[in-house]
Amino acid sequence: MKINKTTLKNGLRLITIPMADNPSSMVLVMVEAGSKYEDKATNGLSHFLEHMVFKGTTKRPNSSTISRELDSIGAQHNAFTGQEYTGYYAKVDASKLDRALDIVSDMYLNPLFDSTEAEKEKGVIIEELRMYEDLPQRHVHDVLNELMLGDQPAGWKIIGTEENIKSFTREQLLAYRGEHYLAGSTIVVIAGSFDEKNIQSQVEQAFISIPTGKDKGKLAVKESQTTPQTAVSFKDTNQTHLAIAFRTFSIFDDRTPTLTVLSVLLGGGMSSRLFLKMREELGICYYVSASSNPYTDHGDLSISAGVDNTRVVQAIEGILGECTKLKDELVSDAELQKVKDYMSGMTMLGLETSDARAEYAGYQELLKREVISPEERIAEIMKVTADDVRNLAREIFTNERLNMAMVGKYKDAAEFNKYLKF
Repeated sequence: MKINKTTLKNGLRLITIPMADNPSSMVLVMVEAGSKYEDKATNGLSHFLEHMVFKGTTKRPNSSTISRELDSIGAQHNAFTGQEYTGYYAKVDASKLDRALDIVSDMYLNPLFDSTEAEKEKGVIIEELRMYEDLPQRHVHDVLNELMLGDQPAGWKIIGTEENIKSFTREQLLAYRGEHYLAGSTIVVIAGSFDEKNIQSQVEQAFISIPTGKDKGKLAVKESQTTPQTAVSFKDTNQTHLAIAFRTFSIFDDRTPTLTVLSVLLGGGMSSRLFLKMREELGICYYVSASSNPYTDHGDLSISAGVDNTRVVQAIEGILGECTKLKDELVSDAELQKVKDYMSGMTMLGLETSDARAEYAGYQELLKREVISPEERIAEIMKVTADDVRNLAREIFTNERLNMAMVGKYKDAAEFNKYLKF
């Protein structure tokens, strides 16, 4: 996979990923602006701004103009907001790349932030917030995040609160955008089929008016924990959704490949340890998974499952039991190789499309300011040893790093404290 990176004169970073004869092209613009860049009064503003970008520009004065033009070129388009980034994209037939670049850059650079449209959009976003709260398998991660990170930007909901959403003004949008939507904080990724000789000049022209300057930055995450922590959110559900997480480390840590292998050993694929234990042996759940989640200044390994309301304790014991095995026993050579081959195959299969390749490079560049190829990533995974896995398991699977959140028919988290321990 060929990945080219260029920093333009104004500081904007351009990444191009050519895919010969590919029928599609992807334009992805990402900016270092997300919920971690907010304060208490502006929590949710990054996400609100993302919505407002689609409501009209100086060239395309309303949302229907933008959506009609994107639809007219058959574009798949959307945007997303996280703790450390916001992204905007359009994927089109390769012959329509010029128009896609023009539309996405216009939205990014020239939003109107019309006050009347903003008032209407507040209702839309509040309904989005309520929708997420009605999805317990998603909501449990908000409960977990607040438990682990508390009253600081990293612990708040990305979407914000109803109170904040209702209070946002055009002036706040303009001020926040002026602080963060700058050339040095922005990356443009073009993946698929395109004119490699002229793409840089096209992007330079499309983003010629992007402001420059120093980004305001974000507060560093503060973490402190000495004993296991639990939190519950009552909801009259037919099953209990739980998430168990262990504090780990940032994306810059050299042990990140080992952490990824450890998470896949536990809950990646239908032959993973948790799948075999929880679903095949105990018959206690339909879904169970594990994932490593590294950010620029913190991270965690989380395990999620939806279990029978009457078998929550058994689920907790089953999950912690599998973690304990990884602390006590070396993974066999055969199992470790199986996991590595699974990860290698999934990595390459996941990069078949132009949008997947754009996101692969975009996330790396935005978080780490560097991009390693899929081949390099796989090589790092292949170097992980059984000793590496056990040593890391012994370090992170401890009571001082252990957290659990649940959404279900419970009002007292303390009743589970005696089960949440090694």
